[in-house]
Amino acid sequence: MLFHVRMDVNLPADMPAGVADEIKTREKAYSQDLQRSGKWRHIWRIAGEYANYSVFDVSGNAELHEILTGLPLFPYMKISVTPLCRHPSSIHDGDV
Repeated sequence: MLFHVRMDVNLPADMPAGVADEIKTREKAYSQDLQRSGKWRHIWRIAGEYANYSVFDVSGNAELHEILTGLPLFPYMKISVTPLCRHPSSIHDGDV
């Protein structure tokens, strides 16, 4: 199943820079592993915001939930999820 996910990050202003950097380092490694596996298909930065739009290709709701709650930045995120399906007018065979 494909899911469109918006993730907005809001780190506490009083979080020490070293702590924030360590969390971001773990987040990057986790997300890049998921991208290599094909589960995190796309990620785009939203210009001017500490947020992204992503597309996940996973088996279902439970797997997506497990992935999202495993994000090191999860406690500091507002996440919106929209399930997607192939559009009948798409010319791209990979849109499944």
